[in-house]
Amino acid sequence: MNKRWNILKHDREQLIPLSQSLKVSPLIAALLISRGFDTPESAYKFLNPSLDDLHEPNLLKDMEKSVARILKAVEDQEKILIWGDYDVDGTTGTVVLRKALDIIGAQTGFHVPNRFTEGYGLNIPALEKAKERGYGLVITVDCGSTAFEPIAWAQENGMDVIVTDHHLTKDEGLPNAFAVVNPNQPDDEYPDKNLAGVGVAFKLAHALLREKGKEHIINGFLKVVAIGTVADIMNLSGENRAIVKLGLLDLPKAKNYGLKALMEVADCKSEMTSYHIGFRIAPRINAAGRMDVARQVVELFEAETFEKARELAEILDSRNRERQKVQMEITALALQEYLDVGASDTQAHFAVVAGEGWHRGVIGLAASRISEKLHRPSIVISLENGIGHGSARSISNYHLLQGLDSCGDLMEQYGGHAAAAGMKISAENIDDLREKLNAHAAKTLTAEDLIPALRIDAEVSSKTLDLSIVEELKLLEPFGAGNPKPIFATKDLFLTQEPWVMKEKHLKLKLADSNGKQFEAVWWDGVEKSKKQTLVPKTRIELAYSPEANSWQGNTRLQLVVEDLRTDN
Repeated sequence: MNKRWNILKHDREQLIPLSQSLKVSPLIAALLISRGFDTPESAYKFLNPSLDDLHEPNLLKDMEKSVARILKAVEDQEKILIWGDYDVDGTTGTVVLRKALDIIGAQTGFHVPNRFTEGYGLNIPALEKAKERGYGLVITVDCGSTAFEPIAWAQENGMDVIVTDHHLTKDEGLPNAFAVVNPNQPDDEYPDKNLAGVGVAFKLAHALLREKGKEHIINGFLKVVAIGTVADIMNLSGENRAIVKLGLLDLPKAKNYGLKALMEVADCKSEMTSYHIGFRIAPRINAAGRMDVARQVVELFEAETFEKARELAEILDSRNRERQKVQMEITALALQEYLDVGASDTQAHFAVVAGEGWHRGVIGLAASRISEKLHRPSIVISLENGIGHGSARSISNYHLLQGLDSCGDLMEQYGGHAAAAGMKISAENIDDLREKLNAHAAKTLTAEDLIPALRIDAEVSSKTLDLSIVEELKLLEPFGAGNPKPIFATKDLFLTQEPWVMKEKHLKLKLADSNGKQFEAVWWDGVEKSKKQTLVPKTRIELAYSPEANSWQGNTRLQLVVEDLRTDN
């Protein structure tokens, strides 16, 4: 699918003074300005995140109340249950909070629900079992803000619940918990609303450790907090930028057996970036909850020997390989179903596909792939005994939850936000759902919205393109949501030979400019993406790419990772 290139323009009179003030290149100054850091003060702060960027935990509503209740539980030797979500954010937050509570002498257990038998969030049967085992206090991690019935049951049965969460709350208010620590709840004046669930748990851990005179050890928690923050695709600005930057610097020095073993199986050796978390570490943690039981993640981080940690890390690695295989299968089936139902007739604006027995642990990932491939909002539904469990992903300019609201009567339950959602629906209502969502999307989306846009940060001359740019860009890391990896465009490049096909789906391109300066480029999934283009020697190309350093057998070369390209033919 052809992409719209949006090439940013830069005011040289604005960027030169910033470049000189910060002692960075004009290119870095241009990138800073386009990201909203257009003064020396704001840009310096962005480039140099520190512990000073972490806000006071007690600015969070109900924080002091929560700390007092937990310290009373510790003093009274009351058993505390930590209830975490089954994704990376929830499991890492559970690890952080349990460790902090252990340090201050609390008696804790933990529960991470099974995605397939319990579903998301708190549930009454598991709370009943916790009550029977003597737990008097429950602390949630990355869930609980909409758990009205389970929390009401807990309160009626003598259990206090402290909610720590970051999800948006509903119009009907908050459940009747003992306390709710959530920067996104009404009347909360915390200065940074972008904390992940693990970030909120960390703020509680920080406040507790400080009360016990152990504030000096909080830095050591940032490694795990960084993993959960990146994995949950949180905005990497403000406090999150400091958490992730400092956590990444500390990760290679990890002493925790579980973290060391996980990094080993994920082939993360020395320098760590947000890429290593997002594409190597996080998928292995997430695979536990997607394919089996997520409590193995907590057990990994709490392993008392490296041998046990390595065993658990290899289980997660195996689960991830299994996840990759199943995800590919379900994505292929879902794409075929999309074509069979009628791509242009019934779902020109919104893809809604369903299949019997599709693995529920990967339907969200399949929906992401389909939405990316088709550039349409997409729902993938797994059918079991006439009931569908669906996962949805959107594109820019389409608010997914508003779309679902337009046909809420067709679903047994649903929830989410602008970009992602989940639902439960009777199989007999799926055709109506497809029809109504396409009608809603047709009114909302323009023809241009259905063409993917590529933001290009700057045009770069081939004369100045070398490894030094890669080194400079490290100043802007960590990259991620809110701070995307820069994409550049370079004109007047020529193919010097036929593209080399790698693993039957990727392309390696040998390029040169008009002066004979040579470049290597790699285009992931380029075989499919280049189908409508003729790539033969001497073809003139305008390339959109991210520059990277490619090290092999002791040699480091510039590699251009292709995002898109335009040819003269």
